[in-house]
Amino acid sequence: MKHLELTSLQIKEKILSKEIQAVDVIKHLFEWIKETEPNVQAYITTTEEESLRKAEEIDKKVKNNERVGLLAGIPIAIKDNICTKNLLTTCASQILKNFIPPYDAFVINRLKEEDAIIIGKTNLDEFAMGSSTENSSYKETRNPWDLERVPGGSSGGSAAAVASNLAFMALGSETGGSIRQPAAMCGVVGVKPTYGRVSRYGLIAFGSSLDQIGTLTKDIKDAAVLLQVISGHDACDSTSAPVPVPDYLHGIDSGINGLKIGIPKEYFADGLNTDIQKAIKDALGIYEKLGAEIIDISLPHTEYAVATYYLVATAEASSNLARYDGVRYGLRAGSEGGIVSMYCRTRSEGFGNEVKRRVMLGNYALSAGYYDAYYLKASKVRTLIKNDFDAAFEKVDCIICPTSPVPAFKIGERTNNPLEMYLTDVYTIPANLAGIPGISIPCGFSREGLPIGMQILGRYFEEKRLLQIAHTFEAETNFHLKTPPLKDPRWCRG
Repeated sequence: MKHLELTSLQIKEKILSKEIQAVDVIKHLFEWIKETEPNVQAYITTTEEESLRKAEEIDKKVKNNERVGLLAGIPIAIKDNICTKNLLTTCASQILKNFIPPYDAFVINRLKEEDAIIIGKTNLDEFAMGSSTENSSYKETRNPWDLERVPGGSSGGSAAAVASNLAFMALGSETGGSIRQPAAMCGVVGVKPTYGRVSRYGLIAFGSSLDQIGTLTKDIKDAAVLLQVISGHDACDSTSAPVPVPDYLHGIDSGINGLKIGIPKEYFADGLNTDIQKAIKDALGIYEKLGAEIIDISLPHTEYAVATYYLVATAEASSNLARYDGVRYGLRAGSEGGIVSMYCRTRSEGFGNEVKRRVMLGNYALSAGYYDAYYLKASKVRTLIKNDFDAAFEKVDCIICPTSPVPAFKIGERTNNPLEMYLTDVYTIPANLAGIPGISIPCGFSREGLPIGMQILGRYFEEKRLLQIAHTFEAETNFHLKTPPLKDPRWCRG
């Protein structure tokens, strides 16, 4: 049965035409999960029984010619920092190891309304703090292209699940590149929408002015339909923008003739892997042949982006994570010693080292006497970074650059050097600080056979244009069709 490597839209078409049943897709998918998950370790929780029940409902609707949703019968994985009613939501942290939310996030409600089948919750760096998914309290997700390497982070579980056909599509979240970077390292498509395009209601907060929910898919058309479903204004989120959502699939084949592509010199400096540099150069050559104009630009404050991010994000994290005190929900430790002892033990035992590091950095940046020197100054530099993008988009229609400075690195290679780990997000962080949309798409492979991602950035709320630009490249290449060596030969294309 050659179904698991199909795209979401392809599998939906087969379900609607009654060529296959959603129940059969789910059964075969969970067979593959049971065989492959011990190697990849993408999931914290799976929902086989509930998924089969939902698939039966969809098959019944199709049989009776009833209306079905945009994602009818499509199995989707959810990053485990997005609240799911009556389903464990841990943030990959011991402090939330038994937390079952009483409500669904906005995006989960949207998925259910469109008949998607939620098959499980994926692993991540604890509270989404990390770039390799090595900071999870539960397991170490591995890159399907090389099990000795990281999948990227913090949405590494979602990216690895899609890359290894353990899910047809997935939701992730971003604070500083946590969708695009693992998408690049796992060879899938990752979309970070404009800040405010997708509601954050039900996303467990890390950095509230930076956090975003986005998509991880096998190709651009899948990304377009999933983004369509989860986008829109939400009264429950004060940062949700009341901006109309266009039909992202309509006109996706329009081409890019006359497109002006900006190439920022700051993103091609020392430290960029030579294989990645060549892959991006080759990709730009394809765009030129298709009618695009390549224009050199400058984003002069890029060098301050990482430092700015690690002041703003940690400050917001220290505030957001103050709620985990052992009183209302989650882990409670050592209550016999009084409330102060309980606070200290709960947070010491419940949080991992990276979370503690960021909370302490944030507390320091916000403390009396240091606020102006650190957090306030970082906020001002953030505005300068935003202004850089605004100026660039007066000259060009989009910006193209690498997603990550390096391909997937070995597990354990950077865990003892937090600064080196932080620098893997050097090309993704600026877009989060500015709030603009971005897409990472596969554009090549390294000499070791590891995926390389190309990042396309655009103006606020121009996701539709970015999807068109990305799809034009995808239609001319086959990088997105290549799959890792973990595949089951019974379910391959062709």
